[in-house]
Amino acid sequence: MSERVIPGHRGGLITLGAADALWVELTTGSAVPTALAAFTCSPAGAQLGYVLLGGRVVTTVKAIGGQWSVPESEVRRAAAELNAVEMDRQDLVRIGPFRSAPKQEHMEETPLHWRRRIMRELQGDPERAARGEGGLPDYVAGIDWRRILVEETRGQAARSWWLPRAAVRLLDTAEHTERQWLQAAQTRQQREAVSEPPSHHRQARAAGGRETMSPDCPTAPLRRPYKGELQGHLYSALRRKPGTSRKVAGWTCAICRTAPAAVLDHCHEHGYVRAPVCHSCNTQERPDHLYSNDIRVANHYTRLFDTHTTDWLRHWHRCPGCRTRTTLPLPHLAAWTAHTACRPLRPTHHDPRSSRGRKPCGALRVSWTGSHNAPASCLLTVAVDFCPSGEHRVLAQVPYREAAERFGTWLTETAPAVAAAAGPDRLDGLPTQFRPVIADTSGEGLALF
Repeated sequence: MSERVIPGHRGGLITLGAADALWVELTTGSAVPTALAAFTCSPAGAQLGYVLLGGRVVTTVKAIGGQWSVPESEVRRAAAELNAVEMDRQDLVRIGPFRSAPKQEHMEETPLHWRRRIMRELQGDPERAARGEGGLPDYVAGIDWRRILVEETRGQAARSWWLPRAAVRLLDTAEHTERQWLQAAQTRQQREAVSEPPSHHRQARAAGGRETMSPDCPTAPLRRPYKGELQGHLYSALRRKPGTSRKVAGWTCAICRTAPAAVLDHCHEHGYVRAPVCHSCNTQERPDHLYSNDIRVANHYTRLFDTHTTDWLRHWHRCPGCRTRTTLPLPHLAAWTAHTACRPLRPTHHDPRSSRGRKPCGALRVSWTGSHNAPASCLLTVAVDFCPSGEHRVLAQVPYREAAERFGTWLTETAPAVAAAAGPDRLDGLPTQFRPVIADTSGEGLALF
């Protein structure tokens, strides 16, 4: 990084204008595009005591003469952290708009503040000025999100907006860091108000006569790793307990182990809690449904079943029902069958633009008839849509039982540690009075489970 002399440098502090120039210079080569005037334009506010840069809080300092400044070292540290972020522009996460979530799923789908702010700006909310939120910026946390925003349009009215997963994870972390910073500041002020007279209200002072509104250890993340504290709990019971959302926010995401947890992921078939996860991982894990029994096998399944297989299998098997049956929820099992077990069946076509000369045929899709409640009659159908030549339709039809057996064999070969912890004899982790996991309404086929 550059170590040039910066105008306005005094006692380790630089003016906000100099900090803007330094921020842009240091992040020029970053994979995540940064914004101009991150220190001097809204939503930055020196009087608030901090500016949010990426996933870091940079404190603002009021020096002698009333001029606001920031520590140069903190600007450099924030830039170095942002430059270390790797971003795949093809790995996208939908940020909105979403339909209103059902009441029972509200805790899972509550959007973070940065998502709501971006949505209001993109949709041109006419009431935002009345709420005191006029002049919304083109950036959040010093990130110019417009330069990496992807807009998709279906028909004339349906629009959706997407951002790269790395940027979503970074913005989630930024909001969590900011929230913890404000909580620490509030706690410190309350402690000082009790322990000191009002005339001796103490703000952190340096030898040069400058003062800052920052709390103690403002950037230290107050999060802890998830260690299975909720294992065996039913989501329906936890959802009704007050303070659950606040408790979830105190953990780090159990999958990526970097971003703050925001939602409580659970198995929709068996009802058990899996783990607290961030919005990014929760979006990635969710099947891409076209209809209730029809899903598109999108690119993110490559990560789920190829590059980060063990982490995801371990996460799914946090559900006691899936673990003891050595299977996956029906949508995930269907996606695995199409993506992995039926991969050799997918034809390819000549593609002169590809270095390999061939590309997979059309778009892969899997649907099913019946449900996991009646495994004897449940059938998975793997098909190809939009074949260039129009010749390929149905690739395979796989009975549920066969798909489950194939998955069990593959699990043993791919993730031995996960397979060793699964199976019908692994019942010691189940609650003493657990919910019946799968009931075969057809009256036959119980031997599978």
